Amino acid sequence: MSLIDDSENTPVNPRLKDGVATISDLIDARWSRRAFLGGVGAASGLALSACGSVPVPSMPSVPFMGRDRTPEPAPAAPEPAAPVFEGRFQFEEIARGMDGRHHVAPGHRADVLIRWGDPLFADSPRFDPYNQTAAAQRRQFGYNNDYIGFTPLPAGADGSRRGLLCINHEYTTTNLMLPGVTEGYPDTMTKELCEVEMAAHGGTILEIRESGGRWQPVVPSAYNRRITADTTPMQVTGPAAGHPRMRTSEDPTGTRVAGTMNNCAGGMTPWGTYLMAEENFNGNFLGQLPEDHPEADNHKRYGVPGGWYQWGRHYDRYDVSKEPNEPNRFGWIVEVDPMDPASMPKKRTALGRFKHEGAESVVAPDGRVVVYSGDDQRFDYVYKFVTKNRFAPGNRSANMNLLDEGTLYVARFDADGTVAWMPLVHGQGPLTEENGFASQADVVIEARRAGDLLGATPMDRPEDVEPNAKTGRVYVMLTNNDRRTAEQVNAANPRGPNRYGHIIEIIEPGGDFTATASRWEFLVKCGDPADPQVGAMWNPETSVNGWFGAPDNCAIDPQGRLWIATDGNEGTGAVDGLWALETEGERRGTGRHFFRCPEGAEMCGPLFHPDGDTLFLAVQHPGDGRGTSFENPATLWPDFIARMPPRPSVVVVMREGGGQIA
Repeated sequence: MSLIDDSENTPVNPRLKDGVATISDLIDARWSRRAFLGGVGAASGLALSACGSVPVPSMPSVPFMGRDRTPEPAPAAPEPAAPVFEGRFQFEEIARGMDGRHHVAPGHRADVLIRWGDPLFADSPRFDPYNQTAAAQRRQFGYNNDYIGFTPLPAGADGSRRGLLCINHEYTTTNLMLPGVTEGYPDTMTKELCEVEMAAHGGTILEIRESGGRWQPVVPSAYNRRITADTTPMQVTGPAAGHPRMRTSEDPTGTRVAGTMNNCAGGMTPWGTYLMAEENFNGNFLGQLPEDHPEADNHKRYGVPGGWYQWGRHYDRYDVSKEPNEPNRFGWIVEVDPMDPASMPKKRTALGRFKHEGAESVVAPDGRVVVYSGDDQRFDYVYKFVTKNRFAPGNRSANMNLLDEGTLYVARFDADGTVAWMPLVHGQGPLTEENGFASQADVVIEARRAGDLLGATPMDRPEDVEPNAKTGRVYVMLTNNDRRTAEQVNAANPRGPNRYGHIIEIIEPGGDFTATASRWEFLVKCGDPADPQVGAMWNPETSVNGWFGAPDNCAIDPQGRLWIATDGNEGTGAVDGLWALETEGERRGTGRHFFRCPEGAEMCGPLFHPDGDTLFLAVQHPGDGRGTSFENPATLWPDFIARMPPRPSVVVVMREGGGQIA
């Protein structure tokens, strides 16, 4: 996830409080979370801002729209060969570096599958970046692809493999996406341009098919669907459905929401539905509430209003002074049935409201389903949700509402290496009416404050939380926290400031993911192990290319191996990418560099096909950086065409000649 929210949960005992940044602070930070390392940040006053595998044309030797240099650097010297790794990962590591193209480990190929603006339907208009409209964007692949999920379809008549990709579009990088808006921003953001941004948020469901050893989008397909921030009706379910705090002028019932936004990572359920995690929703709101308003403290705890977008200038629902309850309708997990394009997505409020990075699930030994999620904010928490009822294999309809009932837990990481999972249940402990919780609806709407009162451990921006069903272990990505001081460190977050992040492994006893008492330990502490001041922790077998900073998303492949995607690695002197990371045996804690992003991009959505021979990757905001804009990007990836801006894209990695990845 690449938007950095400049607000934070400042740890103050006995109750944690949230700071709210000024709009100018948010503008300075909005370009990407790399800004905290001084690598890439905001420089202008702009708020952040039938189709087959797409060939990448050769680079033009002309400047792009007046940029005073060619958009692509000269080819680098050949990278020195690295020794073949002797652990579980069998591939030749690539070198750290930074240029405008993507790179993958030798013996593999990486093809662009689909790009922002590509068609999804028979009537999709041709992509024209100079004349964007909301109507066109709703029929095209959205912006800033993040999470990728997969559900298989029956093989084609020719035996070809088929499936559906479920892809989040987290946010819009306004300056890179829209021409002519940088100079004079925010006054340049017309109602029509704001509508384009709304249409580019949300998600895409895309049928794909393998043909001739390459995956291709299927266009048109009866399964293809766009989900947007403003036009897709959604049902509110669970304890907050219909509550007065969920009601607005447009929805007096509190049960229907138009759209979803800031969808970062997510998950696929065991019954094949797609979970979209709503993360930095606060940034989409403008306006201000008086300090004595009933929702004022709640808004403050979530950093509302963030003021990253100008939608509230044109639509009352995004102005909290006019619709103070609207922010309460975001920050949820949205469940979508990818098999039915006419189905209404559901916001499952039982899983709590916070800045969900993801929603990865696993079936526990007793048949209940457990969903893990991190609240991606400095000094916020790690959660898991345990369903009340059990998963029914082979009976999809019986599982479709499992996420409406269950128990939400928040984690306390103790110094003795144990984890206490504390229930967020109305009436238990401090979660009472005396403390402002009149019902379970209040608990889930203000899940952060509930975690504060329970004494959850303030973490260093918890992002992906990934269970490994094969081992009973869970991996927590902690991206960084440059605001933590030496006085604020705790056992699970031992560096202040923590500029490079770390990864924690939770050991669920006996593989019981429903347990309320677990153990934890460090897997790695990120950063340069050669610099003792960093305080990094890696296996000594890790090469100069194998260490990284800012772990964000992760994936567990069909062999049970862990892969790490980064967001903010530029602060270490190299671009973001994908690393293999050993979790067992003598090489535990050893990293290996597998894929490198183009300049300015973040690595998102690593997803392995169930057969293990295909890896899907989301390259987000290529060309972003200090002083960049639509007219002045850092790279023209992936097209390298003079009048085509950089385009977030999904990349497919396969092994040359076939076989398992790595």
